[in-house]
Amino acid sequence: MRPRFLSRGRPKRTALAVAFAAVLALVGIGSTTQQAVAADGLISQSRPVVASSLESASFPAGAVVDGDATTRWASTWSDPQWLQIDLGAGATVSKVDLSWEAAYASAYQLQTSNDASTWTSIYSTANATGGNQSLAVSGSGRYIRLWMTARGTQYGYSLYEFKVYGTAPASGPAGYILANPQVTGVVPSTANPPHTYFHEFQANCSPTRNLPDDPIVFPGLPGASHMHTFMGSTVTDANSTLASLQAGGSSCLAPGDKSGYWMPTMYNGTTAINPVGLQTIYYKTGVNDYTSVRPFPPGLRFVVGSPAASATEFNNAPGYVAGWECGDSYHNTDLPTGCPAGSGINIRMQAPSCWNGLYLDTPDHKSHMAYPVNGVCPADHPVALPMIEFKMAFPAPAGDLSQLRLASGRGYSFHYDFFNAWDAPTLAAMVNHCIVGGLQCNARGYDEANPQRGAALNEQYLLP
Repeated sequence: MRPRFLSRGRPKRTALAVAFAAVLALVGIGSTTQQAVAADGLISQSRPVVASSLESASFPAGAVVDGDATTRWASTWSDPQWLQIDLGAGATVSKVDLSWEAAYASAYQLQTSNDASTWTSIYSTANATGGNQSLAVSGSGRYIRLWMTARGTQYGYSLYEFKVYGTAPASGPAGYILANPQVTGVVPSTANPPHTYFHEFQANCSPTRNLPDDPIVFPGLPGASHMHTFMGSTVTDANSTLASLQAGGSSCLAPGDKSGYWMPTMYNGTTAINPVGLQTIYYKTGVNDYTSVRPFPPGLRFVVGSPAASATEFNNAPGYVAGWECGDSYHNTDLPTGCPAGSGINIRMQAPSCWNGLYLDTPDHKSHMAYPVNGVCPADHPVALPMIEFKMAFPAPAGDLSQLRLASGRGYSFHYDFFNAWDAPTLAAMVNHCIVGGLQCNARGYDEANPQRGAALNEQYLLP
């Protein structure tokens, strides 16, 4: 049995696990870098990690980049072993911090690579003593690898944190888009500021067009999606980028809101039914401490809900508000088959409002965002952003509605996409005046119940 003192109070070792991958070949040893460390940012947090082996599933490779000093990776008890982090194409590295558990490496290298095949050593030691090590290095590449060749104990290797500092490109591996700058060091607020009934403003935007495009899920692939109804930006299509949205026009009352908003098109048989006129998109607080809410970072994008959701998943979704509404009928899972004359078909759905601070998008278009828990952002998504709530109003066709459907399927397949392209000063003014200020604002940032507080925008919906 492994002596208890080596575990430092963490979980005991378990039986050996089968190695994840064959050990890669050792390449040339370099010398220790002595240059001063640049004041660069942490670029390894929450990045994809693979390891040569695991001692057990309790000690995963991802523990070394989770920012939690109590979790760790542990290898099987053999040499050599390795840990590899994907930093994104063309990252530069200036410093590495290693936090070892009692089972440390006495000999190891730090290596970089652009292809995870050919490696360059940027640091080497044969007499390390474990503990916490901060190493000044100089290198570049998409991947960085910790190659361990000699154990400091008879056990395996075990590492709490593998922190890499430097500069990373604007985009990383497929599906990951890095925020620049990333927001780190935030602790979720548990404060309870003075109570206010409202802390919100509206974006009022008209539908612009229907296209079978989705620049978040199917970027660069025109026609690859089911039909969507677009609002906000007048130029949103499959090839949209932050720059193209910001260069285009807007169907919103506030010209500074050039964001892309879209949802599956509604049909009655083969006839598209679009919402008529200005629609309401609320920007609210999703957390108790409304004063902690900050504006969306430029280029943030995400999907709310799922076209593949079941009826149960739709009803139990954290963003569910009241389901489909028609006349006096609420909490409908599916689209109505009949509505009172002159009524509309409405739906509201709320978006997650807690951000991990690291990515503008992730492969599933969701995991960089999270919903608050009891009014507080989770620790791994600590940054409080505005909570978007779609409130869409579709006209109810006369007569039989049995052929009513969404382009994505049944009513419970409703979802929507958001691509932030607000003019940053305009969005900041609205968030700070209305959400942080505890007001119920219209699209000008004006609260009729508090006229003495003024408005964030002028009568042309522009910054004064």
